[in-house]
Amino acid sequence: MNNHFMKSKWLYAFLLAPVISAVLALLHFGFVFKSGTAGFGIVILLILYFDRLKQAKDVLLVMAAFLFSIVGDWFLSNMNGDAGMFIFGIVFFFFAHIGYFLFALMNGRMKRIFTFILLAGYLLFFAMKLYPNIDNTALMWSALIYLVISCLSLGAAVGLRGSPVAKWAYVFGIFLILFSDTIIAYKEFVGYNELNYLILPTYYLAHIAIVFSIIKKRITE
Repeated sequence: MNNHFMKSKWLYAFLLAPVISAVLALLHFGFVFKSGTAGFGIVILLILYFDRLKQAKDVLLVMAAFLFSIVGDWFLSNMNGDAGMFIFGIVFFFFAHIGYFLFALMNGRMKRIFTFILLAGYLLFFAMKLYPNIDNTALMWSALIYLVISCLSLGAAVGLRGSPVAKWAYVFGIFLILFSDTIIAYKEFVGYNELNYLILPTYYLAHIAIVFSIIKKRITE
């Protein structure tokens, strides 16, 4: 793929694949399509960086994050009330956040004050809303550690340098993951189900926003 094409806005057409997959997933066409936004994300990033993968270690981290997300989503989709499956899902999503976090640090710096405020707010949320409803110690620690890395990911995303469009698309993607996870926490630990319809759309849109961000990054490199 020549350099002229890699600078072309036609690259955004790649996003049609994860968008279509997300729509089919929301129409209950099965796990293959549920994993499609992350799966197509990996394929798109491979196409964008196929000739420079060894140099694009930051992008490889996002690909790994998408792969961990697919595995984590499988555990959550098949847990059927099993706390062990839920914990495994959290663990794989934790590794996904490590990828998002390191990508942001490799392309910027941590916004410390923002991260401190965000983390303080979520720790208060955990202490007041989640902790009183968790009677499984392993699940409690898994949820707490996952909460911390989620906040760190968003704090690092806000510190991205480069194209403002690429930055804020990435921030939006990480925010949507945190938002979706917050709804899941309310559902699983508090029994609040009124916002469940937002879990999957925001999760899929998060992947699409992150891929859009990296396409923009590739075009402007």
